[in-house]
Amino acid sequence: MSAEVDFINKKEVHLRTLKQSGHVGFDSLPDQLVNKSVQNGFVFNVMCIGETGLGKSTLMDTLFNTSFESTPSPHTLPSVKLKAHTYELQESNVRLKLTICDTVGYGDQINKDDSFKAVVDYIDAQFENYLQEELKIKRSLVTCHDSRIHICLYFICPTGHGLKSLDLVCMKKLDSKVNIIPVIAKADTISKVELQRFKAKIIQELNTNGVHIYQFPTDDETVAETNSVMNSHIPFAVVGSTEFIKVGNKLIRARQYPWGTVQVENETHCDFVKLREMLIRTNMEDMREKTHTRHYELYRQKRLEQMGFSDVDSENKPVSFQQTFEAKRSNHLAELQSKEEEVRQMFVQRVKEKEAELKDSEKDLHLKFEKLKRDHAEEKRKLEESRKALEEDYLDFQRRKQQLATAHHTLTLGKSKKK
Repeated sequence: MSAEVDFINKKEVHLRTLKQSGHVGFDSLPDQLVNKSVQNGFVFNVMCIGETGLGKSTLMDTLFNTSFESTPSPHTLPSVKLKAHTYELQESNVRLKLTICDTVGYGDQINKDDSFKAVVDYIDAQFENYLQEELKIKRSLVTCHDSRIHICLYFICPTGHGLKSLDLVCMKKLDSKVNIIPVIAKADTISKVELQRFKAKIIQELNTNGVHIYQFPTDDETVAETNSVMNSHIPFAVVGSTEFIKVGNKLIRARQYPWGTVQVENETHCDFVKLREMLIRTNMEDMREKTHTRHYELYRQKRLEQMGFSDVDSENKPVSFQQTFEAKRSNHLAELQSKEEEVRQMFVQRVKEKEAELKDSEKDLHLKFEKLKRDHAEEKRKLEESRKALEEDYLDFQRRKQQLATAHHTLTLGKSKKK
């Protein structure tokens, strides 16, 4: 078998390039792939993490130019809850199944130690669902809804003083599980000079603490230059708005203030356009691919290792999935037999102990019965003696009574004769 593999590998190394004498038609494969993808539609899942009131829902409405009609959440929730809503969007002839997952109550608790735990558990649960579907005998990966998170927008409070400890801890826990893009929310509340300092401070703290955020790919020549420039703008300072104002002859999204107007799609006012270009128009497919090839594969590898599967054995030789399964099955059966024997021995021991207890109880009951029997016989003897004594006393009483009656009768007759 190994000789055959070596022969095939050697054969693959020396591939010949042949010239065709005419057009065949496999150059239409990209078009076929595009048509198939458009027909099936696309899936994109976004997670928004940030404190309540930072404008997460508003930014989602602004990004996708629609209204998701989200409900405002209070600041009084005792724990973090994740709410996912799925929407069907269509632009031209392209259908997109968009899932937006919001972290309700994040950062609102006094004790924030476990605020990130619900987020981590949710992301792992989506990976686990996909893994379980993948491990089925009859799989339906094409039709099942892929709920794995493709991008996490982490909303940073515009304090101007750097990241909070909760932000660093949460992003550190998530950077190996999801693509993270930090965004500065409500960026219109700080000045441009403060904003640049704030961005530099955030990047410095992320690098110091070893937090790996998503970097736009630069290996594709068509977008390498743009993505390289945009990587230097992270974190994006964004402003969202659901209101429109009229500027000239156009209606634009903006926020109206007493001192002026902040235009959402004006790149001199905020980085919203940069975020939308990078997130949706340029790198959406790369985020989906990175989620599957990097984050999901890492989770899958860890889970399969936890299940006891490996690509190599103890001697570092390749081992098949079937061999690993058979070995685990044999070990499992051996463990079951061992436990069965252990349970049987335990059962026999307990039966013996119970029998000994029952014998002791029976012996005690027999002794008690004998004692009661003796006591009963003694009581019966005493009662019999008492009865005989009473009978003798009664007979003696009757004799005395008879004697007294006879004497009294004789005395009465003697008196009668004297008269």
